[in-house]
Amino acid sequence: MKNPEISLNKPSLLSHSAFDDIYGLSLGVIFIALGLNLLKLSGFITGGIAGMALLVSYWLPLSIGLLFIVVNIPFLIFAYFSMGKAFALKTVFVNVVLGLSTHFLPYFIHIDYLHPMFAALFGGTIIGLGILCLARHNASVGGTGALTLWIQKKYQINAGKSQMVLDALIFVLALTCLDASIVALSAVSAIAMNAMLIIWHKPGRYTGGI
Repeated sequence: MKNPEISLNKPSLLSHSAFDDIYGLSLGVIFIALGLNLLKLSGFITGGIAGMALLVSYWLPLSIGLLFIVVNIPFLIFAYFSMGKAFALKTVFVNVVLGLSTHFLPYFIHIDYLHPMFAALFGGTIIGLGILCLARHNASVGGTGALTLWIQKKYQINAGKSQMVLDALIFVLALTCLDASIVALSAVSAIAMNAMLIIWHKPGRYTGGI
C-alpha cells in the first residue's frame, strides 16, 4: 500500500504558479525600491549590490536606478552561467523593473523628516524582506546576492552569513569617501538586511522555491 505521506512531499504540488511569481517578485521590487530611497535620503549605503549602487551614486551624479543596472551587469552574466537561464532571466526582469521603480518612487513619496536610526533599521530590514521575496521565487537582485545564493545552493553556507563577509569589504571601501559615523549607521542597515536572510532563508526550510 502506498504511503500517503510520500505524495505530500512532492515538490510539484508546492511549486509556484506564474501569478505567485509575478506577485512575489513585484512585492520584492517595491520593498527594495522603498528601502533604497530611505537610505539615499539619509546619505547611507548598505550591503550587497544595493550598497555598491548607493556608494557609486555619491561619486557620480546618476540615479540609483541606472547605477543599479550598470553595476549589476557582470553579476548578471555570472548568474546566467551559475544559476541557470530561468534564474538569470527573472533577475534581469527584476533589475529593469527595480531600476525604474527606484528612479520614479520619489515622485510618489515625499518625506519631510527621517530619523537616521529609523532609516538604517527600517531601510535595511525592508530591503532584506524584498530580497527574501525574490529568493522565494527563484530570483534575486543579482550582484552579490546572486553569488551568495549560488554559494548556499552549492555549499549549503547560509546566504546571509556569506553576504556579511562581502558587505564588510564594501564598508571598508566606503570609509575612503564617507564619514565614519555614516558608515557605522550604514552597517546597522546591512545587519538588519542580512538578519532577514539569516533568520528566514535557511537551506531546506522552504520547499516552494529555492
